[in-house]
Amino acid sequence: MNELIPKNDYGIFADHNDVARVDSRFVAEFFEKRHSNVIRDIQTITQPKSGLSEEFIELNFELSSYKDVTGRNLPCYLLTRDGFTILAMGYTGKKAMKFKELYIKKFNEMEEFIKTLVSARKEFPLLTENIRLLHDNPKAYHFSNECNMLNRIVLGKSAKEFRLENDIPKGKSIRPYLNQSQIEMIETLQKVDIGLLVAFPTYQDRKKHLEWYKQKLEVQNVLCERKNQ
Repeated sequence: MNELIPKNDYGIFADHNDVARVDSRFVAEFFEKRHSNVIRDIQTITQPKSGLSEEFIELNFELSSYKDVTGRNLPCYLLTRDGFTILAMGYTGKKAMKFKELYIKKFNEMEEFIKTLVSARKEFPLLTENIRLLHDNPKAYHFSNECNMLNRIVLGKSAKEFRLENDIPKGKSIRPYLNQSQIEMIETLQKVDIGLLVAFPTYQDRKKHLEWYKQKLEVQNVLCERKNQ
């Protein structure tokens, strides 16, 4: 399966449907079990007579494969939070409880990351795709910091602050509430920032160049308006 957000140290990643999943190999490693036994447990859970519906199994237990060190293709499963929860119910003991708690926390973090990415992608599709390409293991702040910077430069506030000020529901795009000049400026700076991400890895350097570029554009627009009067 192609990964929208790569696997973290716990094997949790985001698929291209913006769903957090975990690789069964990592579950085996953290719960100190043989992967073949975890596969067996999943196959028992997903049998037609297990009691789980076909819909639940299809949504939460995706059969995949990987190559081992010898080059063999071996099976693994990609589990959603619900799939992991069902599987982990059968793992008992103090150590197992510790890892269940840990994985719930890591799923929460990944799902928050996905929300950040989805929100950023709505407002800045070109920018978010390039951020993802530039970072082998992107973090939530790679997206939120860049988007907030552009919004602050153009609007004087973050998208969150803009929503609060204008009574816009959480998670809803602010784009329909912007005027045409704000939209055009954000679109222009987004394209400029894509190049700056490569040339200037430091946030403050990019911010300084974007602010300068915005001022230049505003001066140019004023001169054009005067010329046309």
